[in-house]
Formats: sequence, C-alpha cells, structure tokens
Amino acid sequence: MGPQKTFSRNPSRHGGAFKRTHHSSRNAGYSHSPHPQHSSYRPRRGSSGGFHRGGVAPKRGGRRGAHIDISKFINKTVITEEAEIFTPEFLFKDFNIQEKLKQNILAKGYNEPTPIQDRVIPHILHGKDVVGIANTGTGKTAAFLVPLINKVLLNPSEKVIIVAPTRELAQQIDQELKEFVAGFRIFSVCVVGGAPIGRQISSLRYQYNFVIGTPGRIKDLIERKCLNLSQFKSVVLDEADRMLDMGFINDMKYMMALMPKERHTLFFSATFSPEISALVKDFLKEPIMISVKKQDTAAGIEQDVVRLRPGEDKVEVLHNLLIQPDFKKVLIFGRTKHGVEKLSVALVKRGFKAGSIHGDKNQGQRQRALDLFKKGVSQILVATDVAARGLDISGVSHVINFDIPESYDDYVHRIGRTGRAGNKGKALTFVG
Repeated sequence: MGPQKTFSRNPSRHGGAFKRTHHSSRNAGYSHSPHPQHSSYRPRRGSSGGFHRGGVAPKRGGRRGAHIDISKFINKTVITEEAEIFTPEFLFKDFNIQEKLKQNILAKGYNEPTPIQDRVIPHILHGKDVVGIANTGTGKTAAFLVPLINKVLLNPSEKVIIVAPTRELAQQIDQELKEFVAGFRIFSVCVVGGAPIGRQISSLRYQYNFVIGTPGRIKDLIERKCLNLSQFKSVVLDEADRMLDMGFINDMKYMMALMPKERHTLFFSATFSPEISALVKDFLKEPIMISVKKQDTAAGIEQDVVRLRPGEDKVEVLHNLLIQPDFKKVLIFGRTKHGVEKLSVALVKRGFKAGSIHGDKNQGQRQRALDLFKKGVSQILVATDVAARGLDISGVSHVINFDIPESYDDYVHRIGRTGRAGNKGKALTFVG
C-alpha cells in the first residue's frame, strides 16, 4: 500500500490553521557597491543566462549535465505582500508524553511546536511509520527525538538507531538528544568516521538506548560485530535525499535488511524524488506522509549575485565584502577540499578570523572549527557541502557561494544556513 497522505496542503482539517497578515512590499536589496572603488558587485534582475558546471564530476542521483539559471540566485524581496502565520494544533504540554520529558522540553524554551513537529509527533507517538518532507531548519530533529525518547521512557529496553549523512549532523542530533534527556538514565553513542573507532566500540559495550551515526561507520561497526541491528526496533533515516546523493544507497539497504521486519521507521527528506519514493516503498510499511514544505528558500533570505569581471582577483573581491560591518558571521562554500583549505588560509593571512571544515580534516579539527564559528570566535567558516545540510548554526548573517553549487538543491541547502528561525539573512553567489 502506498503512503497515506495527510496535512500536506490543508492543515485546517486537523485543527491547525493558517492566518494571513499583510505587509508592505519593499526592496531590501543592496544599493551600494561592496567597495567605493570596486564595481564587481553588479546584481542584474531578470537575467536569463544559464550557468553550466563544467569540469566537475557529476553527483550521484541523476544530476549529470545539470544547469542552474543564474536568475535563481537573485531574490531581493524579503518581505512579501502576504505572509503565512502558522497556528499549531498542539502545544508541547498537550502531547501525550511523560511529564518529566515535558519539563525538559519547557526548560529548553519550547512551547509551541513548529509545523513539522505539530504534525509528526502525534503519529510517531501512535507507532506509525512516517515520511516527513520539510525544509532544513524547520525543527525536524525534535520532531522525531521527542516521541522516541518518550518510547524509551515507557520501555527502557527499547533501542533506536538514527542515521545521518554527515558527521556534523550526527553530532548535532546527539547533542540535542542529551539536552532533552538531561537527568534521565538514557544514554547514546555517536558513531562517525574521522573519530577513533576504538572509543566508539568501547562505548557500545555499556548501556545505551540510542545509536546515532553515519552510514559508513555504522556499517564498519556491524562488520566488526560490535553493533547488532536485530536489537533495534526503531530507526530514523534523516536527510535521506542527501544520503542518496552521497552514494549511501547500498549502505542504507544493507542496514535496513539487518533490522527486524516489524520495526518503526521514520524517514525525513527535504525533497521527494522518484528515487526517494522507491526507498519509501522498500523501507516503510503503510507510512503517513506529511509535507510542510512550502517553498525552496526561506522568505527571509535576500539572494543576489557577485559578478566578476575578466581578470579580477576573486579573493580580493571577497575581501572587500567581508570587511563591511554587516558581514558579522559568514559561511562560505567552496566546491573542493583543496580549494576550501586554500581559501581559508588566504583569509587568515589577510587578517580574518577564519576556519574550515572539509573531508580531509579529522573529526576533532572539524568540530573545533565549527564550535569556534558557533561561539563567534571565528567570523568566517569556509566549508565544502558537508556543512550544507542539517546544521543548526544560529546568527549566520551571510552565506557566500564562492564556487557555484553543483545543483539547485545544493544551493537551497547551502543558503538555508542563514535566515533561520524567522530571522533575516543574505546569500551571495559569485558568477562570471
């Protein structure tokens, strides 16, 4: 049987409602050049020219020969004529969960759930398989953690495995779990590549309810007979489309085949492609499909391009942007590990406080760079697309695509690091 669809377009039929409020439309875009003597920053509305990504191996997942129309990088109207205000059906205190879990949730400052939390949590509490389609930054981590923690509180022998595409996202989920279960005897083990496997193997010998990790490291631990998935009756596949893009499809199938046939499966993705649909049919049983995705990019993100003239020094143009006072916390994306490291070193030499994360750094180095950026010690973090999905970094003022992303989906997830939780942000893409 195919997925049961609910809540996707008509939230009011389940008690939620959307109210409309009117704002005046205004152009919040840049009106100045990044530097008094520098004219590279020339946005052009309505550009119909396309950009072909040449010389780069295509990603897995059917993106060969992808084109991105440059006009997709330009959206300078931040406040629109009509904005939707979500009214949740539930408050967190209304959910049928343990009282001590409610207290921890309220202690984190959570009162009203986000749309994905409001719609997903009741179904997970009833043991339903769920497919959640939502943009990044919509609170889906709590949407699956809260009901799964409640399940463990009701049955302390319950084991849950959560699979994420990147080390950083797995660690972020683990950290959020720890905050929700503070004071409980609920333990987790985070298993990711780039970190010592011996320590992870040792942790798996002690009591735990949650394993959170990346597909490659999970598979490695299974093959070493340190992790037995037949003991896990609940599984979360988070950012499933990203795992598909990164070539983890066989690892995902391998893991799911080792789990009990009667299991509770939760599947979250930002997109619902034919490939994702096929995975849903393979992995889930009569799932409820919940979509709260309304548009590709958040309304509060102003998007524009930085056009380079022939012969201009790209790093110099970037420098002249970064010295502007409103560029307070900047996430810069590059295409390759080597290019990201080279740019980070160049910015440090120019006096900027910058760090980098990419696949050639071990997990400790990546985590330190991320922590310094989150705490505001570093102004700039230069990253490959490993940082584009799922990471919750508050207060990012700007996202800069120093290299054009390989697909529009990648672009959407990159710029989703700014303009989060109702805040405004700016995204700039170098072209030319």
